[in-house]
Amino acid sequence: MPSSPALRGVYVPVVTPLTASGELDLVALESLAHHLLDAGLAGLVALGTTGEPATLTADERNRVVEVCSKVCVQRQAQLIVGPGTNSTASTIADVEGLADVDGVTAALCVVPYYTRPGQAGIVAHFTAVADASPVPIVLYNIPHRTGEALEPDGLLHLAGHRNIVGVKQSVELDGAALRILAESPSDFAVLCGEDAFVFPTTLLGGAGAIAASAHLCTRRIIAMVDAALDGRVDEGRAHHEALLPVMAAAFAEPSPSVFKGVLHRQGLIGSPALRLPLVPASTAAVDRTMAAVSAAGG
Repeated sequence: MPSSPALRGVYVPVVTPLTASGELDLVALESLAHHLLDAGLAGLVALGTTGEPATLTADERNRVVEVCSKVCVQRQAQLIVGPGTNSTASTIADVEGLADVDGVTAALCVVPYYTRPGQAGIVAHFTAVADASPVPIVLYNIPHRTGEALEPDGLLHLAGHRNIVGVKQSVELDGAALRILAESPSDFAVLCGEDAFVFPTTLLGGAGAIAASAHLCTRRIIAMVDAALDGRVDEGRAHHEALLPVMAAAFAEPSPSVFKGVLHRQGLIGSPALRLPLVPASTAAVDRTMAAVSAAGG
């Protein structure tokens, strides 16, 4: 299995632009991807939660990955792809399909949702996926969406697998999260996925972030993470405090509705459209986020 480049810095789980009639807007996706990478991101995440993969067809998901692959290869940026479901067999099939995609750094695979298989089942699921995958695996621990967390014992066990290279931790910075930061191997990347905790998580040993907020104040979020990685606490804290209102406003309504509303308002995508059951953000939510972005210098 191929070795993975170091996962470090800020990655954005890029939105999937749609036309006003709900069709994929791949031209807007390509343009947005270049715009985001211009700011200095380490890479893109295609088909993360923010990319609405649950409401895309298999063909549409493939087309999104093709665009992101093309851009990341051109820009020599890393590409993480979010395949898989709560079925181990279908997740294995999805990750095996990444073998022919240029420039894939890793596959971001979520804890099996809805079925709540327990810790033994979660560990067995990820072990089977990692054993079969032609690309390295990043675990995706997001219990408020999946209904079950990957607890520290299981996560630390999986961190020793030769083909599991990191985790996106979409959790608060509690005792379990602190233990993972303290005890995971030095070459295992803990990437924060809970935007308000990116600075302290990175400061305490994390490798950076997969952050939807990086759609907005991209350069400042990168500067915050760089400061944390370098131990420049006061500088990083100033960025953190300035960015917290942006993060709070952007997640005030179901994601990625506010992000799409702001990106549309900024002229970066042609429409704020989402697919049901998601609906567009309210004007008030977009206004509040635009104001917070402006105040933060985004």
